[in-house]
Amino acid sequence: MSTSYVVRACAVLAFAGSSLPSQAAAPATLPDTLEQRVAACIACHAVKERSDAFFPRIAGKPAGYLYNQLVNFREGRRHYPMMTYMVDHLPDAYLREIADYFSQQHPPYPPAQAGSGASASTASLARGQALVQQGDPAKKIPACVACHGSTLTGVAPAIPGLIGLPSDYVNAQFGAWKNKVRRAAAPDCMAEIANRLNEADIAAVSGWLSKQTPDPAARPGAADSIAMPLPLNCGSVPAP
Repeated sequence: MSTSYVVRACAVLAFAGSSLPSQAAAPATLPDTLEQRVAACIACHAVKERSDAFFPRIAGKPAGYLYNQLVNFREGRRHYPMMTYMVDHLPDAYLREIADYFSQQHPPYPPAQAGSGASASTASLARGQALVQQGDPAKKIPACVACHGSTLTGVAPAIPGLIGLPSDYVNAQFGAWKNKVRRAAAPDCMAEIANRLNEADIAAVSGWLSKQTPDPAARPGAADSIAMPLPLNCGSVPAP
């Protein structure tokens, strides 16, 4: 299989910043393995999965979800220049291999990184917990657990976990949905939910989520672990 753009990017990242020898050495031969090809991904989504406002934890997320995101970057529904460059010419089968690889990785979670949520008030955290666990029927906002699972670790094959993400990343994604910078296959249920939440609600949800300690053994739930149909139609989630 061709190493394609991923390996070329990996080579650039691997040698960037290194001092050039006085006499050019023969280029190293990289092993033609999937692990080597995803080295460029790991340069940002680090092996120890520290996660931050820009680079979320992707290890252990359902393969269907990861595949959908790679396709969204390739097809312009999500925007980040490096990601677009990485996947622009990769075929579906290759994207599925990458998604499958990361879905099977389960490094330890890093310590909680609350970010801007560290200063959340008691009232805001209580509101966040209520929205996550119960939703807000008056605003037609479903509970996060209704889709992302009772332990918030996601649901196979296509719903991501929310645990282990810093508040700044969660805030940024809600902002991207509100501003139509991030989209998903129609009907885009998360864009609809984001537009029903005000800024205080978003801060409350992200602040509460960022303070939750993940279970190291947690894995995405099975497809039948949540009630169907979902509270809203989601184009990125296959029908049962």
